[in-house]
Amino acid sequence: MEAMNDDLAALSARIDHTNELLQRMLAEVAKTPSTHAIFVDAGYLYAAGGRLVAGTEDRRAFDLDAEGLIDALIDKARTIFADSRLLRVYWYDGARRRIHTAEQQTIAELPDVKVRLGNLNANNQQKGVDSLIRSDLESLARHRAISDAALLGGDEDLVSAVEAAQGYGARVHLWGIEAPEGRNQAEPLLWEVDSQRTFDLDFFKPYVSRRTAPAYETAAGRPTREDVRFVGAQIAAKWLAARGRDTLVELLPGHPYLPGSVDQDLLVEAEGLLQYSLRGQADLRRALRDGFWDHLRTQY
Repeated sequence: MEAMNDDLAALSARIDHTNELLQRMLAEVAKTPSTHAIFVDAGYLYAAGGRLVAGTEDRRAFDLDAEGLIDALIDKARTIFADSRLLRVYWYDGARRRIHTAEQQTIAELPDVKVRLGNLNANNQQKGVDSLIRSDLESLARHRAISDAALLGGDEDLVSAVEAAQGYGARVHLWGIEAPEGRNQAEPLLWEVDSQRTFDLDFFKPYVSRRTAPAYETAAGRPTREDVRFVGAQIAAKWLAARGRDTLVELLPGHPYLPGSVDQDLLVEAEGLLQYSLRGQADLRRALRDGFWDHLRTQY
């Protein structure tokens, strides 16, 4: 009888120990932040965005402010996935012999952005992009690197990528661009994802414009980074005087990113002061934001 009691006591102790380990594990899991990533099929973005805003899918006919748009997408994801951190933005595009164009190189240099290139055939059609998206989605989900994936695309071939990520427990959220007529996303893709949202003309209009002569030119030519940085600080001082320190406190946690609306207002005002277009000039855009942030942070 005494031996049985000892066995029961030992079993009870092991159960208590196991429960303690489970509680510790659950506590650690609860402390681990969720992570999301944004996957952009640039072919879909240029075609659908160009059609919606500029009335054409021909990339040669319009300019895309990729940096501004990426910041806006990051800002939107921060709102949707409020308790999650961004892993990075994956930008998928095609290039001949997989050699970066100047525009793709500029995008690749942006913080938190990874450019992945498929091939571009003689008809300017992307090849291999869908397989790159699937590979990244599946790998990140399998290694628990992401809990949520925001996928901006519309091709039916992406269905397998969605299924692969979901198979490892990740949730996939499909983002689309408003179509002037009909749909620009495959129905099977819409059926498979965990959620779907569409961005309208007002969202994309600030970042797509028909190609024309530069809006601003000066006799002095291109401003220096220091010129632009100083203008950024000037605008920050004006912004702070108009909105007050409470708004500054709300903005600081997002550093180095600015909300899309603030960033667009900053760009427009800076171009007016400089009398020079900053569209497509990533180094000057960064200098502008740096000047803006430098002034705000000295005031906190």
